[in-house]
Amino acid sequence: MKTTIDLPPELVKKMKLRAVHEGRKLKDVAAELLKRGFADEKLNTLPLVSSAVIEINLIGLPVIVCEKNAPASRMTIEELLALEQESLNQEDLQRIGHPF
Repeated sequence: MKTTIDLPPELVKKMKLRAVHEGRKLKDVAAELLKRGFADEKLNTLPLVSSAVIEINLIGLPVIVCEKNAPASRMTIEELLALEQESLNQEDLQRIGHPF
């Protein structure tokens, strides 16, 4: 499955160097490192989302089912979109090293 993630440049550089050194593809090195990380027992004991259930919908996408009184259930579409935009703006500021 293909996906896009933003990684720190220094991490990508290390993975690329490892891939070249080992004569492997970058995607294979990345997959191996992720598998190793998830094999760590500490990661397997942490809940992904507290008080929520993750289900797979009819077309195969994950859906997080929260409690009926979850804060998002009381928000308007406009409030949810504003919250999402604020989160995206903070991520952008973090990427460029700007304190927020």
